[in-house]
Amino acid sequence: MTRVLVLNGPNLGRLGSREPEVYGSASHAELVAAAGVWGAELGLEVQVRQSDDESELVGWLHEAVDTSTHVVLNPAAFTHYSYALRDAAAQVTTAGLQLIEVHLSNPYAREAFRHVSVIGPVATGTVAGFGFGSYALALRAVAERTGSHKH
Repeated sequence: MTRVLVLNGPNLGRLGSREPEVYGSASHAELVAAAGVWGAELGLEVQVRQSDDESELVGWLHEAVDTSTHVVLNPAAFTHYSYALRDAAAQVTTAGLQLIEVHLSNPYAREAFRHVSVIGPVATGTVAGFGFGSYALALRAVAERTGSHKH
């Protein structure tokens, strides 16, 4: 079964209580459960992790490379300035693995500083603006690009 790490960056553990008008009212625990269901439907083994710690996220991206695991990454605020995360993400795609950048909201419809992603240029693709549906679309992209999609 194709493995996928769904990695969530800073403040995403606060889903449901943090700016629900922007990020929705569902919790991170609900995202974890939904991602597991979506993955199972697509023939993917999905593990969801969240950290506010940049170095932990970098380590998880290294782990993905070392274990040939595809990645769905919501870098959150690190999207805009973390060159360490960008360099680790680049290793994922350089290894021939899928790395889909995900955002719950549409960064281009928000503050100007959110319009720049240092992750996007090294990602396989980006899905943004569909709330939790962004994750479902990203997982579908991984399944289709890896041939894991159940028919």
